[in-house]
Amino acid sequence: MPKRKRRMHLGVFWLGTGNHSAGWRMDGAFDSHCSWPIAEAGIRIAERGLFDLFFISDSLAPSLTDHPSFITRFEPMTLAAALSVATRHIGIGATVSTSFAEPYNVARMFQSLNHLSQGRIAWNVVTSTADHAALNFSRDVHYTHDKRYEIATEFVDIVQGLWNTWDEGATVRDRKTGQFVDPAKVHTLDHKGPHFSVRGPLNIERPPFGNPLVIQAGGSVPGQELSARTADIVFAVVNGDMVGAKAAYDGLKARTAKFDRKPSDLALMPGIMPIIGRTDAEAKDQLDRLQGYLSDASTMALVANRIGHDISGYPLDGPIPDFPLTDKSQTFSQTLLAKARRDKLTLRDLYNLTAAARGHWVVSGTPAKIADTLEEWFTAGTADGFMILPPYFPQSFDVFVDTVVPELQRRGLFRKEYESSTLRGHLQS
Repeated sequence: MPKRKRRMHLGVFWLGTGNHSAGWRMDGAFDSHCSWPIAEAGIRIAERGLFDLFFISDSLAPSLTDHPSFITRFEPMTLAAALSVATRHIGIGATVSTSFAEPYNVARMFQSLNHLSQGRIAWNVVTSTADHAALNFSRDVHYTHDKRYEIATEFVDIVQGLWNTWDEGATVRDRKTGQFVDPAKVHTLDHKGPHFSVRGPLNIERPPFGNPLVIQAGGSVPGQELSARTADIVFAVVNGDMVGAKAAYDGLKARTAKFDRKPSDLALMPGIMPIIGRTDAEAKDQLDRLQGYLSDASTMALVANRIGHDISGYPLDGPIPDFPLTDKSQTFSQTLLAKARRDKLTLRDLYNLTAAARGHWVVSGTPAKIADTLEEWFTAGTADGFMILPPYFPQSFDVFVDTVVPELQRRGLFRKEYESSTLRGHLQS
């Protein structure tokens, strides 16, 4: 039997006001993030487009100069629960930080959502980076970068261990004998580690469609180790450098063998912001309009956050200093600074690049040109799919679904119908 052609996976990164910081200012754009009709409309577009995943991010402390969707937002698990009963096929990813939660609660919540969604839930594992978030959780400062990942590794092991404290068939439900559970198939975890002590078992059974999936986005060495060890989906940061992206893709896939996993167990999906027009010029005009709405203060704060350094004292049109890595987010810092060095960018160039997609890659042009770029990266083995970051909702996402998705389908790169009702099934089909 001939092997079926490899197909692309698509997810959407949900920020209700748009992934561009000023997307909410576009005509007809949603201007709110805390609205059920808006969230429901967003996931219905994604399901109409046959997307694998609707991905909900989070922020645990607002900064009033931040992206609008990080200033006011729904708690992800609450939103995921509501979305799960409003949809039938699409997977739903919800973000929960390992730095500000307890493993038992997280395991229980995600397994509950897994039952409610019938196998369509994924946990986006983050460690958080902001010190001001720590202030909301009885700490003065956040953990150092490597400490965060040390905690996260133990945290994820516990959560997945708790999910596995119930074997398949553990619930007997024998009305004649009165036996409800087979005690031989329910186990304690008895975890005692440097950061957590958790006895178990979990107080919810394993569902017939398997455990929740795991999403991870760390690009540092500890982040890559965590991804190779535990993730089903990796949300990658790329900057248009195919050579670098290919090396990162191959390197991450190779790491899976260290943990007795196969490269195919992990789907790597870079984030891409598509700016789509009927012509290249129309797409450029749209990007220029979005960029024109930005304020210097908010964008300078975003650049500083992404690279981990205050840039207010440096000339915008001067060369970018040789900034060292910090304890903040190393993935964006490494990606942006590598592009800056490669392309000899100024701070102003970096400002414009970061303002558009918060450090992710912006691809501009006609639907065919966008599809060409996705196809090139997919067929070259630099990605298993893409996390789409529409600059604003609903129009720019509607345009992607109505124009780029059919082009990918015409080329045999993307599904024409859902063949599974679970997220795990989507990733395997």
